[in-house]
Amino acid sequence: MTVFGFRERRWICRLTLGLIPLLCLMAFSTSATAATPKQNAAGAKPDPDQELVANLRAHIHHVFLIYQENRSFDSYFGSFPGADNLATAEARTHGFRQWDAIGHEWITPFLLKAADTADADHSREALLAKSDHGRMDNYIGYEEKHLVEVSMASPQFARQVGILTMAHEDCHTVPFLWMYAHRFALYDHIFQAMYGPSTPGNIDLIAGQTGQTQAARHPNEAFKSSYATGEPVVNDANPDFGPYAFPFQVNGEHQLDQTYATLMLTLSGANAKKVKIDTDDIKDDINELVLLNHRAVPWAWYQEGFGNGEGDDHPAYIPHHNAPQYFGYIRQNPSMWRGEHDLLDFFTMMKADALPPKSVVFIKGGRLNPFGWKPANPYAQNILGDDDHPGYSDSQLSESLVAKVVNTVARSPYWKDSVIIVLWDDSEGFYDHVPPPQFEQCPDKEPCGDGPRVPLILISPYAKSGAIVKDPGDHVSFAKFLDVLFQLPAMASLPDEKPYMPEGPRDANPRLTNLLGGFSAARLAGTEPPIPASQAEIPDAIVNHFPPAMTCKDTGVTPVVIPGASLTPPRGFTNPLP
Repeated sequence: MTVFGFRERRWICRLTLGLIPLLCLMAFSTSATAATPKQNAAGAKPDPDQELVANLRAHIHHVFLIYQENRSFDSYFGSFPGADNLATAEARTHGFRQWDAIGHEWITPFLLKAADTADADHSREALLAKSDHGRMDNYIGYEEKHLVEVSMASPQFARQVGILTMAHEDCHTVPFLWMYAHRFALYDHIFQAMYGPSTPGNIDLIAGQTGQTQAARHPNEAFKSSYATGEPVVNDANPDFGPYAFPFQVNGEHQLDQTYATLMLTLSGANAKKVKIDTDDIKDDINELVLLNHRAVPWAWYQEGFGNGEGDDHPAYIPHHNAPQYFGYIRQNPSMWRGEHDLLDFFTMMKADALPPKSVVFIKGGRLNPFGWKPANPYAQNILGDDDHPGYSDSQLSESLVAKVVNTVARSPYWKDSVIIVLWDDSEGFYDHVPPPQFEQCPDKEPCGDGPRVPLILISPYAKSGAIVKDPGDHVSFAKFLDVLFQLPAMASLPDEKPYMPEGPRDANPRLTNLLGGFSAARLAGTEPPIPASQAEIPDAIVNHFPPAMTCKDTGVTPVVIPGASLTPPRGFTNPLP
């Protein structure tokens, strides 16, 4: 007997509707029998993965993604016990000792006990050069040379930033993050999905690609250089659509309209039929979603400085961090764009207990925190951002934003059925010792990705406690997680994307984790109690105090000793930078 797949059965039903209804019933009944594990066989046990997924769907209804900026894994967790950290043998052979050509000395990783203030080069060109084909040994060399020869910086400043790329922070400086990592689950093999700065990471998060499908469909749109607009997106060119904020509205050429599938589309389910404008490249995707007839899962993107989204010139707002803004079919269709909000609206919504029964919430900080926070460093009082981007954000203000959001969820009715994921969009050009996996080739003949490692923390009452999750993945793992949790069709399976695979979304790629490794099967099954909200809460008096009124001892973690590293900065290094 032929066992039809879901799509074939759907078409059988459409063709026979009203004529042979029994055939539809038989087709779907046969499928149900075929898809059921051998649970009816004598003595057979249910598939543990299937059981975990079923329990996950029963318990987790809300996903909060706090999407921070620009930190490599080693820069924050290079001395975290149990992780693939700077004390490993692998680190010794991948850039642990790098030459400072200006200061004429070798530099090894060193501990920074204060929030850093400088923005290292994290362009596509820089990350490729610093990674040096997986050797991970050209961070100082590239930074110094580029600053002196291209940016015309002074040798003193170039040396300061070059050395800074080898710094790492720990629970002395970012204790909240270390506390979460210790009490919940820390992933230590998540990579940025594209060699590039913030924008590609933001787009990868919601699309599983940055335009590989579009480049394959429209070869004339392929980028000509890593600094030019084109597909796939590899730089920070501003979106083709507003709102903008000074100085972003006058900053160079705008990126092409992005026209491929996103999570915003698949989460819409059958409501995708409301998307009418700018749909030439996703018409079949929309038809497929309408036929699948999934119930929509509402999403909301909360970004600092967004205001009402109608042209507010707010200095906190960074348009190239707002991934949905790059997609014309999101920006120009009210049914989609209504998911965009100001960061402060998140706290208002949560206070009103106004979340729908299921939801996905994205949180982005910005250049100017709205909470009145100021850095502890008296020489960095103009560094008021809270999205963790060095140069305008302070790492302690930024972890306070994370804590403020986590506290808000922990104190709400939603804690019991939520997961909070803290993830960073790129590695900032800071040193990380793990060679990234490689996939695809971009138009510049270099690998599209993966780029260097970034941290990921999973916080939930159903998380594993104190787990270091080794499962390999990248930004697209977030999409894979939503696909599993909400039973979404993979973007890679949609008819407008599938013909161009593997040049497209990677949320069906088996090499990428779907993040399930951070969840406790026992907690999801009810044989072990969930983690109480109190384990995620940090008192407001501590969250709002700079520097943090929390010590390493308070986090429950003791940093590992890194042989050959230094507990003090190199000779001549100052923080803040001149």
